Amino acid sequence: MVSNRLGEATSPYLRQHAHQPVHWWPWSAEAFERARLRGVPVFLSIGYSACHWCHVMAHESFDDPVVAAALNDGFVAIKVDREERPDVDAVYMDATQATTGSGGWPMTVFLTADGEPFHCGTYYPRSQLLGLLAAVRQAWVGRRAEVLGSAAHLANALRSSYAAPAVPAAVDPAALERAATSALSDLDPVRGGFGSAPKFPPAMVLEALLRHTRRTGSVAAAAAVDLTCTAMARGGLNDQLDGGFARYAVDAAWRVPHFEKMLYDNALLARVYLHWWQVGADPLGLRVVRETLDFLLARMLTPEGCFAAALDADTEGTEGATYLWTPGQLEDVLGVPGGARAAQLLGVGTGAAVDGAWTLTLAEDPQDLDDAQWWAQARVRLAKARAARPQPERDDKVVTAWNGLAIAAFADAGLVLGEPRYVAAATRAADFLLAHHLSDAGLRRSSLGGIVGPAWGVAEDYGSLAEGLLSLHQATGDGRWLAAAGGLLDHALAAFSAPDGGFFDTAGGGDLFARPRSVTDNAEPCGQSSLATALVGYGLLAGSTTHLDAGSAALAAGAGLLARAPRFAGWAWALAEALATGPVQVVISDCGPDAEALWEVATSTYLGGGYLVRGAADAPGVPLLSGRPGVSGASAAYRCRGTVCDLPVTSSAELAAALRG
Repeated sequence: MVSNRLGEATSPYLRQHAHQPVHWWPWSAEAFERARLRGVPVFLSIGYSACHWCHVMAHESFDDPVVAAALNDGFVAIKVDREERPDVDAVYMDATQATTGSGGWPMTVFLTADGEPFHCGTYYPRSQLLGLLAAVRQAWVGRRAEVLGSAAHLANALRSSYAAPAVPAAVDPAALERAATSALSDLDPVRGGFGSAPKFPPAMVLEALLRHTRRTGSVAAAAAVDLTCTAMARGGLNDQLDGGFARYAVDAAWRVPHFEKMLYDNALLARVYLHWWQVGADPLGLRVVRETLDFLLARMLTPEGCFAAALDADTEGTEGATYLWTPGQLEDVLGVPGGARAAQLLGVGTGAAVDGAWTLTLAEDPQDLDDAQWWAQARVRLAKARAARPQPERDDKVVTAWNGLAIAAFADAGLVLGEPRYVAAATRAADFLLAHHLSDAGLRRSSLGGIVGPAWGVAEDYGSLAEGLLSLHQATGDGRWLAAAGGLLDHALAAFSAPDGGFFDTAGGGDLFARPRSVTDNAEPCGQSSLATALVGYGLLAGSTTHLDAGSAALAAGAGLLARAPRFAGWAWALAEALATGPVQVVISDCGPDAEALWEVATSTYLGGGYLVRGAADAPGVPLLSGRPGVSGASAAYRCRGTVCDLPVTSSAELAAALRG
């Protein structure tokens, strides 16, 4: 009889626990039925592959035979990858925060056989965990009615919270001005970012502020974006050798990161830096875009053509070991004079150290030509030396939503920068997801090694993938991507819609005791705001008022959070700014070489959440080109704001003036 059932999981995180003496089950109806038959509670442990303290608890406790015996004797133990089952994570995180006032991973929750939680926590050292297991078992045996009553009370409270309808509200320019004022009041005026340490890269809020700047000309919003983008790019949060951003900084100056690298962060940040570069032409922005996307291609690309979920924070059990340097190590690679030169440039040997070593920062790019050439060569040598070190493990799981964000980033960058390889990367990923993750029954959340996992997609999977496909449609002019996005959104409208115009995270009839609904844009866009954004985009690109109205209704349903805490509604705020601007749509009707000048103006202009399409008039599958010919044999540009269009123009000067207006 198999005692640990994680060996065949499509989650690398679950497979990391397959060797343990704990009789782990994956999340399944069979596991809860086993608990019911045995008359024992469920021990639920939720984490993810790149989580440092998840690994610590695994080694301290779940590898330990004494802990394993206590779990096996008194509980049915279930292990969940929060990235594979974000809906499970959301429900029990809400329970944990409601009962303890905080949350995090690893998450440790005790459940009844009906899945209702009665005791919640996070990381427990081995001794505390053993004591807790004994106390819970004693309460289960001696005071079960009390335990079951407490679980039912908490479960009912969560059900009521999710089912409570939002009060839709219009998001007008005054509300957007208040959102900007509120967010900017939390700005760190010296080091950028919002709040104090730890600092997370606020990609969605930065996108909203960029759009707010375009719409209003706000000097304060523009300055906040400049400060934050510069500080993040030059600090240790950004990998100065290999490209790519770490999950967050543990300090206020962005110098020392928590070293895990997540796909969603890098996809979102690549688009922000692309748009920042479009606004101000800062070469730092362009460099970061290229380095971030090239990092994803070099380090995160899977054999299937998609992108892996994450790189771990740890290397052989030590957090950040791959990335840290001492002055002596720099000298080993570059020689004594070169090592000293690099140490001064990269901030090694000064400021806060991590276990006697330093992350690499780059306060400014070398300005002198000789210095710049030296640094370019030194960077290659340092990167090669670092690549010879032990490397962090990679979570090869392909997550639909996160790959949708990556598709959007590569497609947008390919379009704006004229980089066919970026568009090709987006195309490969989209082809795989549509061929393997999507079926007539719906969209799957993830796969591993080409094998699709059992979990169904949640709202964010549909919204983020649809948005990626819309970006790919604009980059290629291929109508099949628009059609695929429309199919996903129609399924989402049928499966996830809430009575108030918003969206639940899951389809009805799931395997949770409550149907979760998240409205917070935290590390990534939530399901409601990602679907709202994609619906608006599809509505404009396809000429569908049904989808446009549905997206606007979903935004209105989330207006309460945008009013209360705009920093935690960044994607919804960004959509609201785009809607207040129009959004702008630019269509280039291509009649020959003269279209290039129009295209150059359009791609170099930040449209603030707008849409850009190029092709022959009446091209099949591209509704924005329908009935939009050239003018007197010349290529023409059509500009629309929302559903109102201007007369076409044929010169780049006319188009530039129209886009400035």
